[in-house]
Amino acid sequence: MSIKLYRHPLSGHSHRVELFLSLLELDAELIDVDLMKGAHKAPEFVAKNIFGQVPLLEDGDVTIADANAILIYLANKYDVDNNWLPKGAEKQAEVQRFLSIAAGQVAYGPAAARLVTLFGAELDHQKTIAISEQLLTTLETHLAGRSWLATSTPTIADIANYAYIAHAPEGGVTLQNYPNVKAWLKRIEELPGFVPMKSSAVGLAA
Repeated sequence: MSIKLYRHPLSGHSHRVELFLSLLELDAELIDVDLMKGAHKAPEFVAKNIFGQVPLLEDGDVTIADANAILIYLANKYDVDNNWLPKGAEKQAEVQRFLSIAAGQVAYGPAAARLVTLFGAELDHQKTIAISEQLLTTLETHLAGRSWLATSTPTIADIANYAYIAHAPEGGVTLQNYPNVKAWLKRIEELPGFVPMKSSAVGLAA
């Protein structure tokens, strides 16, 4: 059965799935969805995902929407050693904790800040930067003396949080004051199978 990933190349949500597929050494057909032309809201796409959002994964006759849900699905189905989503209540709770961070502070902080500079979203840019700085300060402390977010090894928690933090400068959010965060990003980028997300010359990255 073939895997298809419906994505947008500038979507950090899409990138976390693309990255995880590569880390798992899974071949997938990447299908670009033209968000600028509203292709994600077209009836044929909404029939696949009622929320009209990317990413969307088709694995044979199985369709999974939502980036974090896709990460959980792929980890459970294809990571036979349970490295990326470890067994055990405590470890899984820690992973889920940081999946929630990815859907919360990361989405409303660096991801939202980037929406302003890259797509002209009508959001309070200074508020998104403030949320980002608070998040990065917290993560800087959390990553002192540890290599990964949730456990002693990389998990889908790291994958879920990577893209928007790595590309935070595109939203006008500096990473220069957060050496532990930058070291964590570098560790992810050194994982076998890592693939980068397309960069954009906006914000501090201009």
